[in-house]
Amino acid sequence: MLLQLHPVNPQPRNIKMVIECLLDGGVIIYPTDTIYGLGCDIFQHKAVERICRIKQVDPAKAQLSFICYDLSDLSNYTKSISTPLYRLLKTHLPGPYTFILPASKQVPRILKSRKDTIGLRIPDNTIARSLIRELGHPILSSSLPLYASDDGPSAGAPRALPVEYYTDPEMIQEKFGALVDIVIDGGIGGILPSTIVDCTGDTPVVIRKGLGEWEEAEV
Repeated sequence: MLLQLHPVNPQPRNIKMVIECLLDGGVIIYPTDTIYGLGCDIFQHKAVERICRIKQVDPAKAQLSFICYDLSDLSNYTKSISTPLYRLLKTHLPGPYTFILPASKQVPRILKSRKDTIGLRIPDNTIARSLIRELGHPILSSSLPLYASDDGPSAGAPRALPVEYYTDPEMIQEKFGALVDIVIDGGIGGILPSTIVDCTGDTPVVIRKGLGEWEEAEV
């Protein structure tokens, strides 16, 4: 199902439809400030497993992340944040960054890495944050699969798809709509993922360079 949401003023009726889907264990494709991503309610265990099946990854080995509404929301899912680290997060969020942080007890076990860490984001995107606000808690954030619905992993090596299949909602629906319950049309998406910064050590380390600019900083 392709569902249109206005990028600046998302229609409340359509937001409600997506929330009902998420609470029912549904999986969606939604826009962020970087790329379109797969998402579900982080507390719907079977939905998280479903996304892992779509991505063909083992939940125990997958490095999963999710999006939060604001820093107050984010702080619920990580252990105590030092003042310098808080300043670092406040400087870059909302924005195209994923921060690897020590996971708190509120993070569902299936989402934690073996190192007991989690990737957290606050996207600068009205649709994504409106969904989190109405849902009342975070949404899983994962990139779209490399294969299309008509040539899954059993068909051999994944085909390289044109960029439009990852940025144009109508083409996303065409290729990936059969894998999910709702594809949200929030306009043309980007092609660069978020910059990932590991903040579990003494100094933040960029482990993937994406859309966000980054200057070396110490915490």
